[in-house]
Amino acid sequence: MAVSSTPTRSDQPAPAARAPRRPRGEGQWALGHREPLNPNERIKKDDDPLNVRDRIENIYAHRGFASIDPQDLRGRFRWWGLYTQRKAGIDGGRTAVLEPHELEDEFFMLRVRVDGGQLSLAQLRVVAEISREFARDTADITDRQNIQYHWIRVEDMPEIWRRLESVGLQTTEACGDCPRIVLGSPVAGVARDELLDPTPAIDEIVRRYVGDKAYSNLPRKFKTSISWLVDTPYEANDIAFLGVDHPEHGPGFDVWVGGGLSTNPMLAKRLGVWVPLHEVPDVWAGVVGIFRDYGYRRLRNRARLKFLVADWGVERFREVLEKEYLGRALLDGPAAELPAKPVDHIGVHPQRDGANYVGAAPVVGRVSGTQLARLADVAQEHGSDRVRLTPYQKLLVLDVAPERTESLVTALRGIGLEARPSAWRRGTMACTGIEFCKLAIVETKRRGEELVARLEERLRDFDADISIHLNGCPNACARTQVADIGLKGQLVVGPDGRQVEGFQVHLGGGLGMAAGQTAGFGRKLRGLKTTADELPEYVERLARRYLAGRTEGETFARWVIRVDEEELR
Repeated sequence: MAVSSTPTRSDQPAPAARAPRRPRGEGQWALGHREPLNPNERIKKDDDPLNVRDRIENIYAHRGFASIDPQDLRGRFRWWGLYTQRKAGIDGGRTAVLEPHELEDEFFMLRVRVDGGQLSLAQLRVVAEISREFARDTADITDRQNIQYHWIRVEDMPEIWRRLESVGLQTTEACGDCPRIVLGSPVAGVARDELLDPTPAIDEIVRRYVGDKAYSNLPRKFKTSISWLVDTPYEANDIAFLGVDHPEHGPGFDVWVGGGLSTNPMLAKRLGVWVPLHEVPDVWAGVVGIFRDYGYRRLRNRARLKFLVADWGVERFREVLEKEYLGRALLDGPAAELPAKPVDHIGVHPQRDGANYVGAAPVVGRVSGTQLARLADVAQEHGSDRVRLTPYQKLLVLDVAPERTESLVTALRGIGLEARPSAWRRGTMACTGIEFCKLAIVETKRRGEELVARLEERLRDFDADISIHLNGCPNACARTQVADIGLKGQLVVGPDGRQVEGFQVHLGGGLGMAAGQTAGFGRKLRGLKTTADELPEYVERLARRYLAGRTEGETFARWVIRVDEEELR
């Protein structure tokens, strides 16, 4: 009988033990994880985006839109403030299904950096001139203190840059995965309650680091706020410096890191340190360095600094900052004191030097070059040479003599800028929306203007402050989640059963901008949506219920938490 030569299972050699699987990297450079690259990282690796300006000036401006390399067009152009704008006539239902080249027009949105929100009249006149000559009279004020143009042609960019830079303005890194505009108090240097003007630190950061290739390739955008006063949305930034008076060391800054909204909102966290004014740029650069080297680059939707801070915690973040980037320990510091109520600087206010500043509100940040040129004339006629933009889509005129203040208020009203606005105009912001933005699903600016007009007509004497933020998509450019009434654009089912423009409603959100306020995101009730056409009626109904049911001193946010859900529908 033949014997099989096939070994039995027990005769077979044991398989070699597998090496433990190496954890998948998150694309952190400091840990050696540089591959594989997502498409955005590959574009940056192939060529530093700052280099694209040379191609714009020497090739694309001469050969036109059709000559632009797609990686430049949809990637590197952003580092110079340029995005293609949405082609007219494409409804929100097609936003997520069309390819970029099908959505985009042959015109650009262009952002101009106004770091700290500070503009001289000479700068304001150039901004207005460019708007009228190259941007079809568009010049929106954003909630990042930028000026935002539309209808820009690539052929005009060399001349636009020449004019902007002749008065000290720039578009460098106004967009892109880099350090974007530095928010600052619109009353820095003139506020009576300010102990330390942070403007020198803002100027030094911009001078030293904006346009520096050592910091031009970050995992995602990086947002900064530096203010002595609590008048910027500091908890929604990647880094924020907030004024604080240390009991031993005097005026300096409290530091917050890891804020950001969009589809996965997180509030910034205190590092617990005190930083003197002259050290602010170095600490800022250290935090940016951590983000560059340890930030998550593998997945685009986890690439903001907030995810790293959430995973590490502030203790480890501070330790890495001190040991690896600063080479020294930072001093512990107290938290900043919050004002009795939120500050937006609208209206007439005294400066420390005896002059006044006047804060005025356009509607949802929508202004024009013609209007800004008239603003420059009005300010000059009233003895001012300085205008400031706010992070709430508003503007200020500084240095007005007390005896000229009422004349200025009247003149501003004559050009559509209201220094004594209704609560509705004062508290409503809107992102760009479907009119120009390729990511948007619904119209926002026009809807915001219509909403304000309706509420002013029906509830003109409304005596409470309610913030209303309209956003055209989930990305929260208008800070939807931290508004009293946050409106996230989406398609909803209308009365006839068909999909129409509408909004998911967030209620009772807010930042820690005043004593007693608790920062948090708006309440989302199941199924609470409104069509865009029904929005004014819904907000009016909600406001009337709040007026009828509030207790003495009760804010809208607290009322939202207290009442039954049916009151909010």
